[in-house]
Amino acid sequence: MLSTIKRLEVVYNAINDSNTFTNGDVISGEVRLEAEKDFQIESLFIKFKGKADVLWYERHGQTTHVYNAKDKYFSVRHYFIRNKNDKKDDRQTLVTNENLQTYSSVVAPGIHVYPFSFQFPFQELPSSFKGAEGKIVYSLEAVLSRSMRMNTTRSIMVNFVSTTNVNTASWLQTPQHESMDKKMNVFTSGSVAMDVNLEKMGFQQGEGLKVVAFIKNSSSREIKPKYCLYRKHSFFAKGKRKVHTKDLLKEVGDAIPPSAEETVIRVITIPRDMEPSILNCNIIKVEHKLRVYLDIKYGSDPEIKFPVVILPAFHAYSAVPPHYPAAAAAAATPFGFNPNPNPPVWGFGPQQPIAAPQPSDPPPPYGTYAMYPPLPDFENKY
Repeated sequence: MLSTIKRLEVVYNAINDSNTFTNGDVISGEVRLEAEKDFQIESLFIKFKGKADVLWYERHGQTTHVYNAKDKYFSVRHYFIRNKNDKKDDRQTLVTNENLQTYSSVVAPGIHVYPFSFQFPFQELPSSFKGAEGKIVYSLEAVLSRSMRMNTTRSIMVNFVSTTNVNTASWLQTPQHESMDKKMNVFTSGSVAMDVNLEKMGFQQGEGLKVVAFIKNSSSREIKPKYCLYRKHSFFAKGKRKVHTKDLLKEVGDAIPPSAEETVIRVITIPRDMEPSILNCNIIKVEHKLRVYLDIKYGSDPEIKFPVVILPAFHAYSAVPPHYPAAAAAAATPFGFNPNPNPPVWGFGPQQPIAAPQPSDPPPPYGTYAMYPPLPDFENKY
């Protein structure tokens, strides 16, 4: 027996070689429906949404505790065919063109194409992410409803990369400086001192991270400066936190002999595929730190840690025009947005200016989305 619906899929047009989108980009595509025979559609719509989810389990004695949280950024939809009996005022249905093409609810055998176009908001959004206990996803989902049948649903993920203007985010340009002086014990006599400088906090993928260290070796052994860039994934739910750390790259400098002092300059190249930092999500954080330490044989290694923000090296390309028939071009007007750099935030009413956060400010409660890029909230120990 033939299935009435042979195929339902969502496709979109890439706008650059990396198939990524960022704030303000328009994503255009089409819902494709292939029917084997005539049938009646009650409704057909495309939903564009962005959200973060966290979920993990912990066993305490005989009880299993579930920790979960959600952070919803937006959800808008466009109906191609709407149920005539649906009299609800769906405030999430945003249509910006009154001359949109109308579609029959009776579908004939063959392939039917329904073009759409949405625009990513200009507000701060976290980049797409997938980790052990959580994810940040942006998706397009087509939903087809028929009478007395289960809905047919198809979705596709969209890779979103949040761009940060380094010139306006002055805290990313802040120089960093730390020093330490440590006396050796038992197997090594004397002391070592280290004074380390980083030119800033924010670095793009592929950029060189320059470390300038003045090292004074007043001990009885040679020492080697070492560098470790590592990452921390943090997931938050119900007042709890789940953490995973991973060393990403390590480098070793030349040995410094006893009773010597040197100024050591090291340029560490950030890999182009290194995962960017995520600091503007309430329930998921991706943080990076650089650990500079002195390797001393038979002694504890003195160290200094610096917060480092990895920024995406996002390069915009000319948009690829949608491949729509001329008759359907009107249906491809972006839904949900006008080209306004300060649009209303979905579901929250008109956007209001928010004061920049201060380092002493408490973090926003779980489930509340901060509309400004928050200052980094690194911990001294992890």
